[in-house]
Amino acid sequence: MPRGDKSSYTDKQKRKADHIAESYEARGVPEKEAEARAWATVNKDSGGGNKSGSGRGKPDTHASARRGGKAAAERPAADRSAAARKGWETRRRNAAS
Repeated sequence: MPRGDKSSYTDKQKRKADHIAESYEARGVPEKEAEARAWATVNKDSGGGNKSGSGRGKPDTHASARRGGKAAAERPAADRSAAARKGWETRRRNAAS
């Protein structure tokens, strides 16, 4: 199978990669880079293509979807509040210009 061939991926994996790539493109990432990142994420979540015979029923780990969240909750409230104020100021400044 040539490099880059997506025939061994399930329809669900292909849909997931399309959705992730669209999200990256919406944030300004170039199309080729967005597609590469999307497939890397799908591979990380599911371990690659699942259409072959032996490992076909292997469940997805959703490892990429579980990243983050905990560290922010462990930060002190004052730090979170300061970060929120800074973000608000940045958005206000960018909207004015």
